[in-house]
Amino acid sequence: MKKITYFIAAFAMLTATSCSDFLDPENKGAGEYPDASEYFETPEGLKAFHANAFTYLRSLATAHEINDDGTDLYEPCRGQSPSVFHNFSLSSETSGVESYYTACTKLINNANGLIKYAAGKNDTYVAEGKFLRALGYYYMTQHFGSVPYVGAYIESSTREYPKTPLEEIYTNVEKDLTEVIASSVPESSTDGSVNKRAARALLAKVYLAHGWDINTTVTDAAAGTYSVTSKEYFSKAAAMAEDALNGMTLTQSFTQKWNPSNDATNPETFFAVQYNRATYPGDLTEGGHELCNYYCHYYGSGMKTSTSNKSLNTRSLAMWEKGDERWDGTFMTTVYNFDKAVADWSKAGYYAYYNNEVNKNNLHVWMYFAPTYVTRAEFEAYLTAHKAQFVKTADDANVPHANLLLNGQILRYEFTADGSFKQPTITNQDLSTNNKGTTLEVAPCVKKYDDPATPNAGKTNSYTNIPLLHASEVYLTAAEAYYMAGEEGKAWEKINEVRNRAKAPNLNNNLANYDVDVKFSSNFTLLNLILDERARETYAELTRWIDLRRTKQLVRYNVAYNQFIHSVADMSNLEGEIKWYRPIPETEISSNTALSQEDQNPGY
Repeated sequence: MKKITYFIAAFAMLTATSCSDFLDPENKGAGEYPDASEYFETPEGLKAFHANAFTYLRSLATAHEINDDGTDLYEPCRGQSPSVFHNFSLSSETSGVESYYTACTKLINNANGLIKYAAGKNDTYVAEGKFLRALGYYYMTQHFGSVPYVGAYIESSTREYPKTPLEEIYTNVEKDLTEVIASSVPESSTDGSVNKRAARALLAKVYLAHGWDINTTVTDAAAGTYSVTSKEYFSKAAAMAEDALNGMTLTQSFTQKWNPSNDATNPETFFAVQYNRATYPGDLTEGGHELCNYYCHYYGSGMKTSTSNKSLNTRSLAMWEKGDERWDGTFMTTVYNFDKAVADWSKAGYYAYYNNEVNKNNLHVWMYFAPTYVTRAEFEAYLTAHKAQFVKTADDANVPHANLLLNGQILRYEFTADGSFKQPTITNQDLSTNNKGTTLEVAPCVKKYDDPATPNAGKTNSYTNIPLLHASEVYLTAAEAYYMAGEEGKAWEKINEVRNRAKAPNLNNNLANYDVDVKFSSNFTLLNLILDERARETYAELTRWIDLRRTKQLVRYNVAYNQFIHSVADMSNLEGEIKWYRPIPETEISSNTALSQEDQNPGY
């Protein structure tokens, strides 16, 4: 499958009536298209069903609130209120919970439909259906725990699907992925099609989750401690991650990995949700995704649109080590001024970084951000060396400034007419409060999802692919699995591969050499370092809540770093049950005759 094909409105209407929602089926014997099943039995119909099944991934790949709010890394800014996910006040009627649950079930049921209609006709489609079903259940189990497992396409009005034990779901998913690996799908691909490498990477994650959820028990949630009863699935996860990597080394730079020009053929991307500006038939301002508009502050004229949501918090700003290229590879640390004299808006302002062919050292700078490890002397030397870029002309839309994030303070520099810096003002001593409550541009934005071809500054304009499985994340899956299997030496090997590519300092396999301002002063283990590496390597990739929940660190990290959480009680109900999972949606409980309130997850 190259890019996901965009279908005409007639087919969209057909799939709306024929591809039933999981647990909300429609009778296929009635309706406007009573012969829909016959259509999907045809080669043309099967091909259409296959392509349509992949579209349900988009809702899951862009569900940023449920995946990243309520963690240690992100917060709203400019006076935005926290989401119910941030402060753990969500309920079974929270719309974001219901929409995510529904998106998972749609993906699963359409995967089941693909398996049904392709059986005996297209073995590759059957394997792809099994992969999509496995992915859907992986996401469901990570957020909801035990859910109904349905392995057949729902075409009747039956609404009786009891919860399936979590371990049984994991076993079913592992069987699906094992069969995908043994199937006719290609060994690898970069075009968004299911492949064996992606199946191995996902299976490694499933084994890892299986080990944590079935074979570990929390002993102290506040301290993040746990006991382990078996290492079997951790060893399986490590072995499968190695199989997925198959000796792959991280040879390209982190910046090149996330360069938009590398989007379509990136060798490190094992599986991604696909977008294609060239083939989208409708309004281009509505057919992409808007992840590029999140994970940032507000910037103003000539810059990309911002939702003022998921800006960096104190921990995110201070967790970078000297020399680590992931700081500049993740964030837009230099933003050029918007030149009102330039007719092509994309060659000035924010997108000049990608689209202006001139020497960037000749462009005027509006904002510059330095990481916390830079000293004041180093920062001021940089400003002096680049003073010509901080001159404001009559055509420059914004007043230049530079921000030094130092010792929990923000030093904001402005400039004289010749570009010399003035004495800085300390805008705030609390980065979290500053990010939340002011209009100062105190934090850089994530650039991982930037689309240089964006025609204007509106939303849903990014047509970059969204990687779901990629090489460096698999390295960290292997590291975590090795650690939990008791093989710390091998865990360090994987950590070092990731850090070496980023040019982070050599720790010599010793946690005592790890020096960042934001780490636990006691009980800091190799698992905590792995979570820090995940934070840096996969920042803004919608994985953080799952990572913290899986590793039993959700409470510890939120109490320490989430400004909206102050104690375990803030993450618990009145009975003291911690909200380790999301609530089963009320609509699911009320419409499924096999479920009752007794099936609700603890904490709700």
